[in-house]
Amino acid sequence: VVVYEGQLSSLKRFKDDAKEVVENYECGIGIKDFNDLKEGDTIEAYILEEVPREI
Repeated sequence: VVVYEGQLSSLKRFKDDAKEVVENYECGIGIKDFNDLKEGDTIEAYILEEVPREI
């Protein structure tokens, strides 16, 4: 069930802003226009990429 689909507003490692965080490292995220996260929720991230058609 998709509850919300949107963009991240912030990513932090400790108190510093980050552009990326290494896998399995702890970080904090802010989700744009959404603040109803609960323990046990799953966040899935993806990038939509347009691929040119080949004939």
